[in-house]
Amino acid sequence: MTAHYGSDLIVDLLKALGIEYVALNPGSSFRGIHDSLVNYSGGRPEIILCCHEEIAVSVAHGYAKASGKPMAAIVHNVVGLQHASMAIYNAWCDRTPILVMGGTGPMNTSKRRPWIDWIHTALVQGHLVRDFVKWDDQPFGVEAIPSSILRGHRIAMSDPKGPVYLCFDVSDQEAALEKEIPIPDVSRFRPPAPLQAEADAIKEAARLLSGAQHPVIVADYLGRDNEAVLSLVELADLLAAPVIDLGARLNFPNTHPLNLTGKNRELIGNADVVLGLDVMDLFGALARQDAATHTSVSALKPGCKVIHATLADISMRGWTTDFQELAPVDLPIVANTKVFLPALIEEIKRQGKFSKSVVDERRKHLAAQHDEIRARWQSELKKRWDEKPISPPRLAHEVWEAIKKESWLLVAGGFRSWPQRLWDWDTPGLYLGGYGGGGLGYAPGASVGASLIHRGTGTICVNLQRDGDLLYTTSALWTAANTKVPLLTVMTNNRVYYNDVEHQEKVAIARGRPPENKLIGMQMENPAVDFAGLARSFGISGEGPITEPEKIRPALDRAIKTIKEEGRPALVDVIIQAI
Repeated sequence: MTAHYGSDLIVDLLKALGIEYVALNPGSSFRGIHDSLVNYSGGRPEIILCCHEEIAVSVAHGYAKASGKPMAAIVHNVVGLQHASMAIYNAWCDRTPILVMGGTGPMNTSKRRPWIDWIHTALVQGHLVRDFVKWDDQPFGVEAIPSSILRGHRIAMSDPKGPVYLCFDVSDQEAALEKEIPIPDVSRFRPPAPLQAEADAIKEAARLLSGAQHPVIVADYLGRDNEAVLSLVELADLLAAPVIDLGARLNFPNTHPLNLTGKNRELIGNADVVLGLDVMDLFGALARQDAATHTSVSALKPGCKVIHATLADISMRGWTTDFQELAPVDLPIVANTKVFLPALIEEIKRQGKFSKSVVDERRKHLAAQHDEIRARWQSELKKRWDEKPISPPRLAHEVWEAIKKESWLLVAGGFRSWPQRLWDWDTPGLYLGGYGGGGLGYAPGASVGASLIHRGTGTICVNLQRDGDLLYTTSALWTAANTKVPLLTVMTNNRVYYNDVEHQEKVAIARGRPPENKLIGMQMENPAVDFAGLARSFGISGEGPITEPEKIRPALDRAIKTIKEEGRPALVDVIIQAI
């Protein structure tokens, strides 16, 4: 079809860039784009209807993490952008590419409707989110639209990745095109190759690691790329270096004998060389914290050398301090770990300065520690097997037993690290990490977005959903039902905002006040939320609340059967302990 309006041109550009989905909550400021998506696009990109703009952006966030490709989310002028701002901030902190689009105006004041167009128009609208997007633009005139969208896509996908915001005047969206505006060859506007470290830095890192007696590798966001995970396995095997997985993604298989996550303090305190890979808070990872006094001191022994390969140094903003405390680093490296690690491995082999006997002895010693850690978690599970309310390790175990023979993906829900401890994370990409910016409301929408690409594949997408988080963006359940994603939501329902319970207890004790009052203003029990009933009201299979441990597995089996045979998502509400 030939584009007749500015909004048709926008849709043509999205299609040319391979954008498969557009999440939105309808709004008049982008009614032109909406019409083009419905009546011009031929069904691609597919509209993902959401009931709140925060959900729309979260859907795009989850999709990008699962697919490695950006998705578009459209938000309605000023008010929609304000609703979406928390989700945009989550994506910014999570270094996730999203094309957030919006409408505004008319900027020509003579064409505005009284009242509504005035209170919903800003100058310039992108200023609202400028401090937590990589770039924003509000092109003027339809001829400027292609450049704006192509640049926005390239910036979002360039290292380090992140969200961008593009805002289109309603007059340009609805303007009839006076002449054909050709769609450029998008391959000529693709993002640049991943950033590589300078050669001397790679050589120095190889020298330090080869000569280390007690090297330690700490990884955080590296797992955003599956190839980087495989390279990290190769590096760890080459040097018999223990790996600590901080969990922003699945960075290293937990079944691997060199995964020593859980012995962080001991390993870091004994290290003579630490290699940090995409660690968001390197200072915190290498420090001992006293939560009561809010003080931190380095946990490293004198003389320990620190190497850090990261893109964080080129993704700074000054509005928030998401860049964390500045950590002392002996060899700072700006590079994409996907390309840095293979080069490092090759250089270590070329130098050939590591002792095979030392490496073999270290491997044997570390494998024994790995087995001890895994045994410790199993022992904790057995000790807490029959506890009531249900213990978190028991719930994690039951979910694992239900899904382990399926094709599965943990799309959201760290669940206090119990899946990382008890499940077999043996393949890159099985866990997509948390919310980035710490903003509640992320998981319901993000789990839908991550599940979109698995429709019809037989994969069960698992969301270990916190109760308080779901209550922020509950209507994402409707979007899950509407899109028929293969999503299993398991409520880790403790009926309390538990993180703040810990804070209230600490403050009360420090002030000599009664800590037993810590639950006041925290509990969600009077009345308790009927999450299963809530799910059913949105068209999702809902079961629970489950309070008996032995009833968890049958309920999960029924939920999985519903997903596989009926093609609709399911929710199982399980009442668990707070810790």
